[in-house]
Amino acid sequence: MGLFDKLFGTYSQRELKNITPVMDKVLALEEKYRAMSDEELKAMTPKLKQELANGKTLDDILPDAFAVCREASDRVLGMRPFPVQVIGGIVLHQGRIAEMKTGEGKTLVATLPSYLNALTGKGVHIVTVNDYLAKRDSEWMGKLHRFLGLSVGLIVHDIDPDDRKAAYNCDITYGTNNEFGFDYLRDNMVVYKDRQVQRGHNFAIVDEVDSILIDEARTPLIISGPGDKSTELYGLADKFAKTLHMVKVKELDAKEDHDDVDADFIVDEKAKTATLTPRGVKKAEKAFNIENLNDPDNNTLLHHINQAIRANGIMHRDIDYVVKDGEVLIVDEFTGRLMIGRRYNEGLHQAIEAKEGVKVEKESQTLATITFQNYFRMYSKLSGMTGTAMTEEGEFREIYNLDVIEIPTNKPIVRHDFPDVVYKTENGKYKAIIDQIAACHEKQQPVLVGTISIERSELLSSMLKKRGIKHEVLNAKYHEKEAEIVAQAGKPGAVTIATNMAGRGTDIMLGGNAEFMAKYEMRRQGYSEDMIHEATSYGDTEDEEVLTARRLFQELNAKYKDEIAPEAQNAKDAGGLFIIGTERHESRRIDNQLRGRSGRQGDPGDTRFFISLEDDLMRLFGGERIQNMMDTLGVDEDTPIENRILSSSIENAQAKVEGRNFGIRKNVLQFDDVMNKQREIIYGQRCKVLDGENIRDYIQKMISDSIDSAMVQYLGNSDIREEWNIDGLRYHFLGWILDEGDLKYDMKTLENTPKDEIRAFIQKKADDKYAAREAQFGEELTRELERVILLKNVDRHWIDHIDAMDDLRKGIYLRSYAQKDPVVEYRIEGFDMFDQMIESIRENTVKMMMTVQIRNETEPEREQVAKPSYTAGGDGSVKQQPVHKSAAEKVGRNDPCPCGSGKKYKKCCGQ
Repeated sequence: MGLFDKLFGTYSQRELKNITPVMDKVLALEEKYRAMSDEELKAMTPKLKQELANGKTLDDILPDAFAVCREASDRVLGMRPFPVQVIGGIVLHQGRIAEMKTGEGKTLVATLPSYLNALTGKGVHIVTVNDYLAKRDSEWMGKLHRFLGLSVGLIVHDIDPDDRKAAYNCDITYGTNNEFGFDYLRDNMVVYKDRQVQRGHNFAIVDEVDSILIDEARTPLIISGPGDKSTELYGLADKFAKTLHMVKVKELDAKEDHDDVDADFIVDEKAKTATLTPRGVKKAEKAFNIENLNDPDNNTLLHHINQAIRANGIMHRDIDYVVKDGEVLIVDEFTGRLMIGRRYNEGLHQAIEAKEGVKVEKESQTLATITFQNYFRMYSKLSGMTGTAMTEEGEFREIYNLDVIEIPTNKPIVRHDFPDVVYKTENGKYKAIIDQIAACHEKQQPVLVGTISIERSELLSSMLKKRGIKHEVLNAKYHEKEAEIVAQAGKPGAVTIATNMAGRGTDIMLGGNAEFMAKYEMRRQGYSEDMIHEATSYGDTEDEEVLTARRLFQELNAKYKDEIAPEAQNAKDAGGLFIIGTERHESRRIDNQLRGRSGRQGDPGDTRFFISLEDDLMRLFGGERIQNMMDTLGVDEDTPIENRILSSSIENAQAKVEGRNFGIRKNVLQFDDVMNKQREIIYGQRCKVLDGENIRDYIQKMISDSIDSAMVQYLGNSDIREEWNIDGLRYHFLGWILDEGDLKYDMKTLENTPKDEIRAFIQKKADDKYAAREAQFGEELTRELERVILLKNVDRHWIDHIDAMDDLRKGIYLRSYAQKDPVVEYRIEGFDMFDQMIESIRENTVKMMMTVQIRNETEPEREQVAKPSYTAGGDGSVKQQPVHKSAAEKVGRNDPCPCGSGKKYKKCCGQ
C-alpha cells in the first residue's frame, strides 16, 4: 500500500464511503416490507414499474427495489442479503466490478441489481461460466424473481431456437458467455427477422468476470462451415513429424548456432513455437520429393509440416487437450474445463487429430466471428463479480472501462496462508505433498489439492492409492460429477484432487452440502433428473407426484442438515479446509482463487503452495539463478526452502507472464477492433433489411452507383475520346442492363456525344428494365427478391472478406521490418478491402436483380448469354443456375475477364 492510500484510504475504501448512505436507505426500509403480506410484497413490482413510467430513474427507486428483493429473498430462499451484499448489489447496478471473496454469496448479490434493472422491461442477462451454474442459478434464484412476478429464462447448449427466443424475451435470462456470443453471431446470419432470438443488449452481470472477460478473451468466438480441402496431407505431415528429432531451446547452449544444431526442429516452450532447422528442411525436401520447401508453391505443405511439429512438440495430451469418444477436446488452461465446440484454428486441431489417430475433420471456413471483448462492450451497461479482480484492474479499466471495488467480507477472514515451500525436484515436491495430505487426513482435516493439469492430478491420485488414502479426483475427464464432488470436499477427512478451477462457483461447506446429499439420495431411490428438478424448484403445482417428491426432498434436506452440523464442527476443530497448490499458475489471480476456496464466512482454513524448480513456471521464467544457488548450497531433493526472496522471484515471473498475456489479448483486440467497425456496418445494414424496411430506393441507388463506378473505370475522368474503353463499358453491362446493339458506336459517332449523355442512356435502360421486371413479378415479390438477394450477397461476400482479412492479419507483421505499425497498416488496408467488398456486394446484387428468373412448373427457355442466370425459389432462396459452355468458350478463373474490365475472371464476371 502506497503512502497516499495509507493517508486517504484505497480507491475502494473511498468509493465505499459514497455507497454506504445508499445501503443505509435500503436497510432502513427492512421493517416496512417485513410487515407486508406476500400479496402486498408482490404488488410492489407493478408499482415500481409505474414509478419508472412516471419519470423516476432506477437510482430513485433503488432503495425500495432492493428492500423488496431482500424481504422476498428471506421468504422464498431463507436468505436475507447481508449489508455487504447490498453494497455489492449497488456496485453491480452502477456498472462496475464487485470483488467479493469466495463464500460471500455472489449469486444472491446478483438478484438485487437484476430485479431493479429488469423493471425497465429491457431485459437483464446474467452470464456464468458453464451450463451447470446457469441452470442452477436460474432455478435457485429464479424462485425469488418468479415470486416477485418476473419471468426467468435459461440459455444452455442444445435448446431449440423457439425456446431460446422465449428465454431472451424473459425479464431475466441466465446463460453462458459462449451461448450469448454465438446467438449474437447466428442472429446476424438469419434471412428472416422472426428467426432472430436476442432482443438487444441492455444490462449484463458477468459472474466470474475475470475468467470470462480476461482468461477467455484470447480466443475469439467463431462460427464455421465445412471447407472443401482434403485432410490427407495432415496424416502425411504427422507421419513425417514423428520421424524427426526435437530439441528444446532450454537444452541448447546459449552460444550454440541454432542453424547448426543436432536436431530437426526446435521447440520454444516459453513462446509456444516449433521451428524446423536446416537439417529438418532437407529431410522434408527428401521425404516429399521437392527441390525447395520454402518455394511459394510449397506453402501449403510447409504450413502442414509446421502444424504437425507444433502438435507433436508443444501440444500435450491430458494437459492441453483430451481425447474422448474419438474426439479431440480442448482443455481450458485457466479453468481446467473442456471447451466443448471450440477448435484450434489454422489447421492445428486437424494436426492434433492426425497425431492422436482419430478422424481428421475437414478444415472449416469462418462464417462469423467476434471477440468476447467486443461482444460484451455492446451492452449499454456491463458489470461483473469475482473473488479476484484486483490484479487485473488495469486491464478492466483499459479494455472495458470498468473499475473494481473491493467489497469487505461479512465476517473477518481467519484463514492462515502459509509461505511457499520450494523443492529442487518435482519428485521431492510430490513426496512432500503426499506427506502433508497424509498428516491432514490422519487428523480428519479436509484437503483440496489444486493441480494445473489432468496429467498431474492423475499422478497424485496414483501416489495416494499407494499410500491407501481414499480420495476423489476431479478434472476435465470427470466434468459431469464436478459440482457434486466439490460440494462434498469439506467433509472431515475428505481428500479431493482437482484442476485449480474445477467446481468454481460451487461452495465448499465444512461438513458437506445437505442439498446435494438429498438429491443424491433421491437419485438412488430412482427419481429422474426432471422430477428432482421439479422437487427443488419454486412454483405452484397440483401434481401429486411432484408434491410427494418435494416433501421427500425437504425431509432429506432437513435430515442431512442435522447430520452435517456435528461434522462441520469436527472439520472446523481439525483446522478447516486445507488448500494445497501443487505449483504456481502463470497468473497470480488463479492462485488467489484457489486459496479463496478455504476460509469462507469466517471459517478456519489453511493454504500452502508446494513448488519445485522443475515446474514449468520456474523452468521457463527465471529458475536458473535459484537452481545454481541450491547446487552451491548442496540442497538435496527432499529439503524444502522457505524464503521471501524465492516468493518474490516467483511473483516477478508471474507478473512477466501476466504482462505478456495482456499484450496478447490487447493485440487480438486491436485487430478485432478494425473488424468490429466493419462488422457493425454490415450487421447494421442487415438489421434494417430484416426489420422489413423498404429497400427499393436503396437498390436504385446501388444501380446508380454501379453505373458511376463503371463510367470512371472505363471512361476515366478524361474527355479525350481516344482514352475511352467504350467496348469494355458495353461488355460490362451487357446482358443485365444493355442489350446486344446498345453502345455499338465507333469513335466518329461518339465524337459529339458527351459522357453524361452516355451515362444517362445507361441509367434510362436500367430504370426501364427494373420497372419492367417489377411489373412482371409484381410489387410484393419484387420487394421480397430485393431483400433476399441483398442478404445473400452480403453474407457471401462478408464470409470471403473475413477470410481475406484473416490472411492479411497473418502476413501484416512483416510490415514491421519496414518500420511500419502492423495494426495501422491492417486498418488502412482492411478498409480498402472493405470498400472493395461493398462495391462487389452492390454490383452483384444489382446483376442478380436484373437477371433473376422465377422458377415455373415447366422448364424455362434459356437465353444464350455468357453470364450465369439465377432462380428464386418459393422459399425465398436464390440459386445460381449452371451455364453450359463449349470447351472453346470456357474461361480459366485466373484468365482476363472477356468483358474487358481488366480484372481476373474470378474477380469479375466469374463471381
